[in-house]
Amino acid sequence: MIQRIQTLYLLLATALMACTLFMPIAHVSTAQGELVLQAFKPFGSEMTFGWLFAALFILATLLPLVTIFLFKYRKRQVGLCAAEGVLQLGAVVVILLFYWLIIPDILQDFTILSKSLGWAFIMPVAALIPTFLAGRAIFRDEVLVRSLDRIR
Repeated sequence: MIQRIQTLYLLLATALMACTLFMPIAHVSTAQGELVLQAFKPFGSEMTFGWLFAALFILATLLPLVTIFLFKYRKRQVGLCAAEGVLQLGAVVVILLFYWLIIPDILQDFTILSKSLGWAFIMPVAALIPTFLAGRAIFRDEVLVRSLDRIR
């Protein structure tokens, strides 16, 4: 299981998405102070759907880890890699929507001096690469197994 290259790719994708959970996603400076957006602390009580925000990142972190242990079901692994890619793209879209639309709406009573994206924004984008490579490697394994079945 660990000797397969796709396992290493999926572990890398898991690690990158786990970094997203704990690193700051965005910083907003207002006249009253600085606010930091994280997956588990989306601006405190101002955001009513914060649990959905965190659930998306948790699911995107755990799915590649679950995919590793389904090594006997290669077709299902390819499908889960595709689903993981969609979740990672969804995480990027949610971050951008939150950054451009929801932060100004939540902080409409405050004067926003500056806002910037943190390092955690790059992690789902970077996790797309090992997820794609893992799906490709799993598909190559499936093709190899099918070709060996034809020889018998």
